[in-house]
Amino acid sequence: MTASFILASASPRRLDLLAQIGITPDTVDPADIDETPLPGELPGPHALRLAESKALLVASRHAGAFVLGADTVVACGRRILPKADIIDQARQCLRLLSGRRHRVLGGICLVAPDGRVTRRLVTTTVTFKSLDQAEMDAYLAGGEWQGKAGGYAIQGRAAVFVRYVGGSYSNVVGLALHETYGLLRGQGYGQP
Repeated sequence: MTASFILASASPRRLDLLAQIGITPDTVDPADIDETPLPGELPGPHALRLAESKALLVASRHAGAFVLGADTVVACGRRILPKADIIDQARQCLRLLSGRRHRVLGGICLVAPDGRVTRRLVTTTVTFKSLDQAEMDAYLAGGEWQGKAGGYAIQGRAAVFVRYVGGSYSNVVGLALHETYGLLRGQGYGQP
């Protein structure tokens, strides 16, 4: 019998992405951890730390299961952009990203039933066109930015802002599918 698969995330985007490759978690158990960056913490290590913290916390509640934790960080240089909770945060993010290249870093951590921990960091480069005030205002009025890293959702209306994507598109949406599938296969998930 195959061990159960637990997604340590409340993100509906991650559920949708997993469904796209035919994977449905047996349980969704969000970790609910403090996601504040540590002093001086760089974006890549931050994304990996959060993914691992989520996976390990949830694995402690589900012995003998595959547990997947993930985190998505939008970074401009060394600066970690917030998951926009208020419109002013989203506006600041869009102003910063306008006409510039930024990185989306996806931390992925899988805890196998035997306790083995594997991690991957996936980096995608995204370039935005220069945004005018009317475009920003219209996007912000739609509310799609709420709770999104960097204040935008590439799979939504913000797609018109994107001039270039280098790397994993699904990573920008919320979970790098190629790497996630590789981690699961590598640890024996879905195999007799």
